[in-house]
Amino acid sequence: MQTARASAPILLTAAALCSFLAPTAAGAQDAAATAEANAAPADDRWTPALSMRFHQVGSLAISNDGGKVAYTVREPLMEGEKSEYLSHIWVADADGSRNVQFTRGEHSAGSPAFSPDGAWLAFATGRSGSSQIWVIAMAGGEARQVTDAKPGVGQFRWSPAGDAFGFVMRDPQTEEEEKAAKEKRDVEMVDQNFKYGHLYTVPFDPVATETAEATRVTEGDFHVTGFDWSPDGSQLVFAHQADPRINTGRLSGDIALVSANGGDVSQLVTGPGVESSPRWSPDGSLIAYGSTGDQPEPVGLSDLYVVDPESGDVRMLPETPNRSVFILGWSADSDEIFLNESLGTTRHVIAVPVGGGEIRQVTEGAGVVGATALAAGAGRLAVTWETNDEPREVHVTGLDAFRPVQLSSVTADVPLPPMGRTELLAWEAPDGTPVEGLLTYPVGYEEGSQVPLILNVHGGPAGVFAQSFTGNPSIYMIQYFAQEGMAVLRPNPRGSTGYGKEFRYANFMDWGYGDLSDLLAGVDEVIEMGVAHPDSLLLMGWSYGGYMTSFAVTQTDRFRAASMGAGLPNLVSMVTTTDIGDYLVGHMGDEYFNDYETYERHSAVYHIKNVTTPTQVIHGALDLRVPFTQGQEFYTSLLRLGVDTEFVVYPRTPHGPTEPKFLMDVSERILVWFNKYLRGPRPTAEEG
Repeated sequence: MQTARASAPILLTAAALCSFLAPTAAGAQDAAATAEANAAPADDRWTPALSMRFHQVGSLAISNDGGKVAYTVREPLMEGEKSEYLSHIWVADADGSRNVQFTRGEHSAGSPAFSPDGAWLAFATGRSGSSQIWVIAMAGGEARQVTDAKPGVGQFRWSPAGDAFGFVMRDPQTEEEEKAAKEKRDVEMVDQNFKYGHLYTVPFDPVATETAEATRVTEGDFHVTGFDWSPDGSQLVFAHQADPRINTGRLSGDIALVSANGGDVSQLVTGPGVESSPRWSPDGSLIAYGSTGDQPEPVGLSDLYVVDPESGDVRMLPETPNRSVFILGWSADSDEIFLNESLGTTRHVIAVPVGGGEIRQVTEGAGVVGATALAAGAGRLAVTWETNDEPREVHVTGLDAFRPVQLSSVTADVPLPPMGRTELLAWEAPDGTPVEGLLTYPVGYEEGSQVPLILNVHGGPAGVFAQSFTGNPSIYMIQYFAQEGMAVLRPNPRGSTGYGKEFRYANFMDWGYGDLSDLLAGVDEVIEMGVAHPDSLLLMGWSYGGYMTSFAVTQTDRFRAASMGAGLPNLVSMVTTTDIGDYLVGHMGDEYFNDYETYERHSAVYHIKNVTTPTQVIHGALDLRVPFTQGQEFYTSLLRLGVDTEFVVYPRTPHGPTEPKFLMDVSERILVWFNKYLRGPRPTAEEG
């Protein structure tokens, strides 16, 4: 899909840069110089500061008549002491004739939702303290607050009649807990005293001027993860798990019913697998949901099911290509269910027939459908769409034929310098496994020239590199590296999503071996193409990509330098400290104390004496997914071994940068590290 870059409806401000933390004086000077150069206005070249000006379009809503689309726009605030994001809501007419900013101010607004009659737009904002539901009339006027619920509203939905909201909220602190906190005796007991998420309803009165009192709908020791209204508004269907822990959500989940007025909960679907994301059909006869089937699913595979809310009869629908259910909603006639599905390096909306037949693809093209919103009765679909070369924008299309109309122009006023082109590559691993990946060439690449190649490994391992805009502000800013004369290869090795069940399972109990062979075969392919210089190879990855970085440098010395981001080099200590330990147990096949040899074989720290590659270590200080100590273990091991290394720590940071200045700093700091070793001879472990 090709679209023109229309004029932008919002003002975009240039980003300021603040660099952080260098391990050595020389490194600090290099990073500071790079940051200063990149912060200066340079509209003719790619820098992290320029990528940050591509503000990100987020969640969508479409009115039931398909006439209006609401969307969020997130921009970074980096002036002076600020390093945060601000999101606001825009509303566009579906014919592209009008585009208006609906929320303003210093507090973010998100989760837009039109009332069933289209007269109101609801949204969530923390402008009164905690996150609450607010509404604004589409005809104009000031926004007003609907809820005043403590500790704050999570996900919410309009009732079918538009006279109420359903929402999920965590249990508040008790008076005794608040008193204990004030008196500094608020001792926490791990895995006890959970704060469950429960369902509430609150009435909506169009002429009210005060907030309304919410009514709790569910009670009990379970945690609500998602819900939907019955078409007549009399019941709520919801998914729930045993407790709020992320790890628990990978092991269990059931579907239940409750009256919208509260009362007894009726279990509808139970079993050993994980049931999630219930969506009621418009005719009320069926409820669609995703399920892992007969057992928990460590890699997130799920299938589409329907259940009769009256009889409880369950039926599995045809398997989707990727078997990873993300339900958008039903068709108006209740004959199809729409999903958002990864398909190789693309992501598209597909329609699954309830009564049998072929799955059809609704959206098309070499790109990525991100956020979506469905107006089934009007036969319209709103999506965010982006390609390798086109920034993310909002589009609307019919459901019968894909004829997208661009509605937003968020990035129209941002300069678009010449880009390094990106192409889809395919190769075979030594064992014959077919692998795909995306190769981005340096800006202005001259055919026949050999250039440094960065091997960029994705997270997951069930992640995927898709054909999204390569100028996006991300942990690894691809066009920035391309601007600096480097090619970037982003492979999808075995274990990646988008290629079906067999491929997703192909790295089970084989981390660091089969998948590494896929990656290195891709590097060899780019060398054979005459693009990559075999003596100028670089390596970087975050999360599972960080794991693979740590493991790769214990298995090969082909890379001049490496950067491990939020990596997990020790699976034994990782499985006992991460918040998703059972995910790792699922991939390794058993608990570490039952099969220590497997965990050791796949852990970089147990092969650490093989490392000679200069390796930068980057980690967030507040990372619960891959605890900070994982980075600390690898850095200290390299240091004691005499391998050149540095440890970059971002304070206040969980599993990925949440502050824009830190996000910019990652790529800048990596480039300094890479250039240091591209320019000189290979160091040995003894030389340090």
